[in-house]
Amino acid sequence: MKHWSAPLLVNLLLGIPAVVPIWLLWYLAANWPLADLGLTVREPTENDGMAVWLVIVVPVVALFGVIWWLANMPLRRRTALAPRTYWLLSLAAPLLPTAVLILVS
Repeated sequence: MKHWSAPLLVNLLLGIPAVVPIWLLWYLAANWPLADLGLTVREPTENDGMAVWLVIVVPVVALFGVIWWLANMPLRRRTALAPRTYWLLSLAAPLLPTAVLILVS
């Protein structure tokens, strides 16, 4: 596996379930720190506080992070890509399905 196609495909496929943790992180950021800075508007029905969301967001993001890491470590060892290029590709590719959903909606 000397090319970039296998890591790209694996990370694109990982990007499909990554829509959930990405959305959770955006929701958390948009309703608390970004809203406090005046950059976004807080959801009017969101009155449970941040602790409830952290109990949901942290395990989901951590689980996805572990799965992403476990999928990418063996691929990294088998590719001829430079480490910087590989990790940039592996970080950007899972964002593409979310970007497509945002553009389509």
